[in-house]
Amino acid sequence: MTNKNTKKDALNKSPFFISYFITDPGEFGNTNESLEKNLSKSLSKHQVNMLCFRDKESKDIRSLAKTALNVSKKYNIPKVLINNNLELALELGFDGIHLTSTQFDKIKIAKLNNLYTIISCHSEDEIRLAKKLGSDAVTYSPIFFKENKGSPKGINNLKNMVEKYQDKNFSIIALGAIVSDVQVMQIQTTKASGFASIRYFRNGLFYL
Repeated sequence: MTNKNTKKDALNKSPFFISYFITDPGEFGNTNESLEKNLSKSLSKHQVNMLCFRDKESKDIRSLAKTALNVSKKYNIPKVLINNNLELALELGFDGIHLTSTQFDKIKIAKLNNLYTIISCHSEDEIRLAKKLGSDAVTYSPIFFKENKGSPKGINNLKNMVEKYQDKNFSIIALGAIVSDVQVMQIQTTKASGFASIRYFRNGLFYL
């Protein structure tokens, strides 16, 4: 097997339990300086094996995406994704992409370009469709209650989705108001592939 194929295979395999850090400009900054500083603080404190640069507000997305990618590589994050932007994912060399729940039509394109592909899901029908279309993983949310995010799915529902759809080629990652280790341990009991959060990775940090 060639080195290229080996790397490709590695990118399409998930660790035993995924610790998925999703960024947000309101929490980690919308300038290169603040983003680099705050990501570095988080990554030096938390164990992270997957990171997604997510910014739907800032104007200079390309420059900020490069900063997020560079900082992640500095901390040896195995998989670095970008939210919804296929063009930048390919141009800048991200390992994968996190598609929104309106981008099911982009799963095939992402996979044809060898991107590790996650899509946001909020129902069983969406999980079933994501698996059928070849997505590597989904985030399933909201698991816990968060204001203005709809009724929480809860741990029992998450466990049911894991038992019905998750396998060695398809990961279900819990998302939604996950801010504590207690919640992470609850998620682990369901045998979900991992958890994703913004605020969990911000907690305990001091910003200047």
